[in-house]
Amino acid sequence: MIVSASYRTDIPAFYGRWFLNRFRAGWAKAVNPYGRQVSTIPLRQGVDGFVFWTRNPGPFLGVLAEIRRAGMPFVLHYTLTGYPRALETSVIEVERSLSLMKELVDTHGPRAVVWRYDPILATSLTPLEWHAENFTRLAARLEGITDEVSVSFATLYRKTERNLAAAARAHRFGWSDPPPEDKRTLLRRLAASGAAHGIRLTLCSQPDLLTAGVEPSACIDARRLEDVAKGWGLDRRIAAKVKGNRPGCLCHESRDIGEYDTCPHGCTYCYAVNTRTLAKRRHAEHDPDSEFLLPPPWLEQGDAPPTLL
Repeated sequence: MIVSASYRTDIPAFYGRWFLNRFRAGWAKAVNPYGRQVSTIPLRQGVDGFVFWTRNPGPFLGVLAEIRRAGMPFVLHYTLTGYPRALETSVIEVERSLSLMKELVDTHGPRAVVWRYDPILATSLTPLEWHAENFTRLAARLEGITDEVSVSFATLYRKTERNLAAAARAHRFGWSDPPPEDKRTLLRRLAASGAAHGIRLTLCSQPDLLTAGVEPSACIDARRLEDVAKGWGLDRRIAAKVKGNRPGCLCHESRDIGEYDTCPHGCTYCYAVNTRTLAKRRHAEHDPDSEFLLPPPWLEQGDAPPTLL
């Protein structure tokens, strides 16, 4: 089994102590965000590896070292976009991100990190031409550090549109959803820029936008985890099946232990947060000694010891 931690929130940046406590315990509890069922998810026994999603792995470096000592491979999806503060309120600076990404690769190997330039958001602050230039600058800095960049265009859910509209009023910018052919044109440019620096461009779950030089991505990638293990001198065979979450998703099957509305980074385009105020409040309510990242308020405490599922 592969554990995802987490596409719902930034566990390495904000919840590292909790994850370490649960890793040492060997399990964590998580709530299905749709059916609200509670599951107990193993974090040691039967786990093939971990996929982490983050914008700031700095607070998590020691945790990664402990996971590696346990002989469990991991991959980090590391988001680095370099957007203006009007769009990304409190992410770490680009230079710090670049330094951390290099440190991770130097320590854990070139297959352990995937760069995410995601989502691509078209605004008057970041028009498509800006993305072409910004991406090329970042790709040049990341040559020899990562071999893949995963991208997608922002999906404008109702909450995303609401948050973008509020930010646009506050910071006086406009935003739009470009037509598909404009998106494909940009993707071809990004793919060429990435290839010039040894970085393969993959597209996350938007099969209608696939174009020359662009491949579909598998964010949860058992083969990459095997490569990481091999680089550490370990022999791993991960028998996970491809089980995408939506059309065009090539991810291998995994279990996620995160919670929506708990990441206080303040990215205006985030699909996982209704409002930053709510996320900050829920982050403040977090107990690193809990079985849950954030226990649901309706759940009775004091249950019997868990049975691993």
